[in-house]
This record gives sequence, structure tokens and C-alpha cells, in this order.
Amino acid sequence: MRRAPRATMFVLALLLSVVMQGAGVAQAPAAGPIVVIETNKGTITLETYPSEAPKTVENFIKLVKSNFYNRQHFHRVEKNFVVQVGDPGSKELATKDSWGRKGNGQPIGVAEISKKLTHKKGAVSMAHAGDPAKADSQFFITLAAKKSLDGKYAMFGQVTSGMDVVEKIEVGDLIKRMYVK
Repeated sequence: MRRAPRATMFVLALLLSVVMQGAGVAQAPAAGPIVVIETNKGTITLETYPSEAPKTVENFIKLVKSNFYNRQHFHRVEKNFVVQVGDPGSKELATKDSWGRKGNGQPIGVAEISKKLTHKKGAVSMAHAGDPAKADSQFFITLAAKKSLDGKYAMFGQVTSGMDVVEKIEVGDLIKRMYVK
């Protein structure tokens, strides 16, 4: 069997790329920092997309590196929808009734909503109370594809392993620690 010349292979790969884009097949954005979330249910790994949401990823990574999320509890779980965390008040079990109402108080200041990214299962996005530019520390992970979230929330990452752990999360489950890999 004869081998195809490199130039031919390059042209074929280029054509395939153009055809996929024309057919609406989105290519994944370049991955940025990898974040590991160790919970009481297991470990979740996610990749971030600084090319699509640079300030959002920068803010998230800064919070992770400062141990902001460590010892927080998941405060929202909606079956077949999302799990959510990021309220610093959720570290206190005695204040469980008010979990989910606060962030770190430092809004990102910009709504980095990508037209390229869609909320498929395992998407990681910033939560907000009506204005995506005021998102600060709360984030959610989708439990199923949710097109209704597209164009409304800054998606900045995707779960790459541990989706089975995400699916087991319940309100009150604990983030033991988060770190950048």
C-alpha cells in the first residue's frame, strides 16, 4: 500500500476542518489551566477556557489559588439541571438557610458570554442574580445539556473527569479542596 504524501494529508485535514465548521460542528476551544475539585463524594477535574472567557478564568483561578472554595458546601442541586457552589457563607452549617445568597463581593465586571460554547452536560459557568457582569464567585456545573442557559451565562470550562461524582452531589456536600493542576 502506498503512503499519501504529507501535502495531500495536510490538504485533506484542512478540508475536513472546513467541512466540519460549515456543518456547524464546533471545535473545542484551547484548554487553559486544569482545576481539581476534591469533594467528600470524589474528585472532579475540569479544564478552563481562557480564550473564550479570559477575565472569568483569571478570577476563578485566583479564587482557587487563594483557597476560597476550600471547605465550602454545595448549596444548590437541581436534578437534571445543575449543582452550584461558591457562597463563602456555606462554610458554616448553622447558616444553611441563607446559603446561595452571597459571593465574594468582587464582581468580574464583564459578561464573557461565548457564542461558540454551549451548555452541554458538564459545562462550568458563572452564576449570577440577573446581570452576568456582576458574577463573582458562585459557579455551576450542568447535569444535562441546557440550551436555555446559552447566551445568558459565562461558560468558562468543562468537566473532563469525575462527571459521575458531579451526578452524586447533594446539597451540603463538601469541597475538601480545590487546586490548579
